[in-house]
Amino acid sequence: MNAIAACVPFLKFRLSLMMFLQYAVWGVWLPVLGGYLGSPVEKGGLGFTGGQIGMILGTAGAYGAILAPIIAGQVADRFMNAEKALGVLLCLGGAANWLLAGAKTYESFLAMSILYSVLYMPTLSLSNSVAMANLSNATTDFPRVRVWGTIGWIVASAVFPLMWLQEHLQFTPVPWFVTGTEKPNATALVPDALRLSGVVSLVYGAFAMSMLPATPPKGSAPHPLAFLEAFALLKRRAVLVLTVVAVLIAMIHNVYFIRTASWLETVGFTKANAPAAMTVGQMVEIGTLAVLGWFIAKLGFRNVLVIGAAAYYLRFWVFASATSPGLAYLGIALHGFCYAFFFAAAFLYVDRVAPADARHSAQTAFGIAILGVGPILAGLFNGFLDSVSMQGAEGFAASWQKLLVSWRGLEIPASGPSWPVLWLTEAAVGGLAFAVLVLGMPHAGEPAAK
Repeated sequence: MNAIAACVPFLKFRLSLMMFLQYAVWGVWLPVLGGYLGSPVEKGGLGFTGGQIGMILGTAGAYGAILAPIIAGQVADRFMNAEKALGVLLCLGGAANWLLAGAKTYESFLAMSILYSVLYMPTLSLSNSVAMANLSNATTDFPRVRVWGTIGWIVASAVFPLMWLQEHLQFTPVPWFVTGTEKPNATALVPDALRLSGVVSLVYGAFAMSMLPATPPKGSAPHPLAFLEAFALLKRRAVLVLTVVAVLIAMIHNVYFIRTASWLETVGFTKANAPAAMTVGQMVEIGTLAVLGWFIAKLGFRNVLVIGAAAYYLRFWVFASATSPGLAYLGIALHGFCYAFFFAAAFLYVDRVAPADARHSAQTAFGIAILGVGPILAGLFNGFLDSVSMQGAEGFAASWQKLLVSWRGLEIPASGPSWPVLWLTEAAVGGLAFAVLVLGMPHAGEPAAK
């Protein structure tokens, strides 16, 4: 343990603060950026198309996840303390995000987004690895530590739009309990979220290098390339099925963050309150993470993962039926079950079955599915959703649109997307993921407790 961190007690507090900062860095800008990128230039946005937004918020982030096993996993498993690698990447990423706020063209924004993702995405798996490596019982303790990441996301994603994009604030009984008048230049102020993220990232990086417990690489290992050892886990049927399902769910999960804030504005939310309303999902996530260890112990990993996949299907089905804030809140609340019962449980499962000398790499290799391949497909799928939900659809998009329109008695508006068609398409992918998991993942082979 490094000299400063060795003198600091309260291990779980430090790991919880790590998670809080990890997701605050991300949550402060992700829910609001899609609207900024797609808003017309004359209203303060950048005027990008749905496909371009998908490339920036989905595909660009995937580059970092794909490189993560080398940047983070290989380094942390073989050469460098995980907490040091985490801090260096965060400081560099903070500087990149500050510069990203000034990008105005699609080409420059995409290039800077790719650079930022290469630096930030590996830190998601590294923070998981640091926590799991230093907790005595990861199955029960990790969800309680990870929940502070959810709280960090809630605080960052709600406070910025409510306090910075509004004026004349006053109390309201609806979460987040603050409302006001949207500033005339609210859209143009969104890049400040990227700048704030950069500052928080620099602070977090310094904290990681000086205050987190030392998490050194293994002194010896049977394979010199940790990430190749981690990829060998795909030979196991359960891991392979879980990875395939994770790709499908990560695709629709990313579209949720790209599309939901804009959709909420069509069912009664303001631009400033839409991201805050989305934090209801993270509030529920706090509760589901708190009981995740108990559910895994009682039901096993497979059944918990099945519940998580089912929650994704149900959420988008509810969205397709929502025409008012009430039903929209119900769909948003399901996010807690979606994230905790699928993604958090999946990372715990991978940590449980991975070789001890390749756990950092196993986390980052699995992260390729969730943060790499899934977002790449999300970028393409987001463009498909534009086609299938609007007039002028062709090919398969036209056939699928016709099926949904005739089945549900829907109409395609003259301009803009048909949100029910869009969300039902998301629900269909969620249903496919659920079916693959139920039929493909074996009941036997639950990993033993560590």
